[in-house]
Amino acid sequence: MMLEQKTVEFLEALSSGAPVPGGGGASAAVGAFSCALGMMVTNLTAGKKKYADVEDEIIKIRSQLDILKKELVSLVDKDAEAFAPLAKAYSMPKGTREELEEKEKVMEAALYDASIVPLEIMEKVLLVLGHLRVLEEKGSSLAVSDVGAAVLFGRAALEGASLNVYINTKMMKDSEKAECLNSKADSMIMQARRLEEEIYAGVLEKIR
Repeated sequence: MMLEQKTVEFLEALSSGAPVPGGGGASAAVGAFSCALGMMVTNLTAGKKKYADVEDEIIKIRSQLDILKKELVSLVDKDAEAFAPLAKAYSMPKGTREELEEKEKVMEAALYDASIVPLEIMEKVLLVLGHLRVLEEKGSSLAVSDVGAAVLFGRAALEGASLNVYINTKMMKDSEKAECLNSKADSMIMQARRLEEEIYAGVLEKIR
């Protein structure tokens, strides 16, 4: 997996001229960092006498964030894998009508598949933001700034992934299918922005 590399090696790969990892993979990675920060907050909360009444809920959130973190790490690679058929489709011949029709058919399928992975990244990150909302309210007050950082990472990850949806759907011939994918992305962006604004405002109120 790409994130099994040292962070600096992943950054070197990201900054190279290679098409992957790109914005989608980076968004998944940032989403995983958001999970990790959330887990840190749970670990600073669980076991503390002050938060004994919410300990069971915090431990459950920690477990769920751990699952989401691993899924987002996997999505870094899944995003790269989804790009490969699309890159191959771009180079298909189109000299004859048959070749052009075949290329368009393959391209349409590849564009759809390349849109599904960033949508999955968005779905996972939206779940992360929901957990962060609880941590802002019930987590350790000593780590509330980390919740704030995590939610900013989460919103960036989700909106970053959305761009990979839009760039692919824009090229799809099936406008109805493209609009369906866009609508899903639009809905998640609206939910994420609302959550981020509420959580971040709560964090600032506690630390300023």
